[in-house]
Order: sequence, then C-alpha cells, then structure tokens
Amino acid sequence: MSERVDPTAPAASRPHERTPGALELSAAAEVFGLLSDPTRLHLVWLLTRGEADVTALTEACGAARPAVSQHLAKLRLAGLVQSRKDGRRVVYAMPDGHLKRLVVEAISRADHEVSGEPWHD
Repeated sequence: MSERVDPTAPAASRPHERTPGALELSAAAEVFGLLSDPTRLHLVWLLTRGEADVTALTEACGAARPAVSQHLAKLRLAGLVQSRKDGRRVVYAMPDGHLKRLVVEAISRADHEVSGEPWHD
C-alpha cells in the first residue's frame, strides 16, 4: 500500500518522494554503521539536545575523553556533526534535522522495547 503525500504540505514536512537507488541505500547504510556504536549513538543523541564541547560530552556519556574525541572525529569526517572553535574550546553540533529525528526515533523505539510500553504510531 503506498502512502499518499499531500502536495500542498510544506516541502520540509513531505518525505522525499523518490524510490532510493543504490547510492542512497549505501549512504544510509553508512550512517547506520556509524550509529551502531553505543558511544557514538549516545554522543549524537546528546547533540540532538544542543551544542556541546568535548568536556560536556565526556561528562554526559561517561566515556574516556580520548575515546569521545575519536568518536567525534569519525562523526565529523562523515559529515554527521559539525564543529566550530569558541575560544580554546571546540563546540560540536548536529544541524541535520533528518539525523536528529532518526536518532530520537531510534532511542524512543529502544525505550519501548526496554520499558515494555506498548507500541504506537
């Protein structure tokens, strides 16, 4: 059954309407691969809440600072997070709304699985 798309809805609220090809599927699989590490997923989830520097991210996720820095470097090189200098600090952000929603939905689904809360739409 195909989902109907409201052509009058703003473009930002409509799903991409093309069937994905090999390049899109490969790019999506790469994102899932990067998010398959629990520490990287935690860091990205933290960044859905707002910008943060390495010190704040290290404290929030409980991983060692060198590991956090390495994970952030991988995420930055893959284009999933951005960084900027703020004085001596490097501040990380995740400006991609698609990725933010993907991560929040994945964590929400995991919460249902772990808590036993009933599934919903």
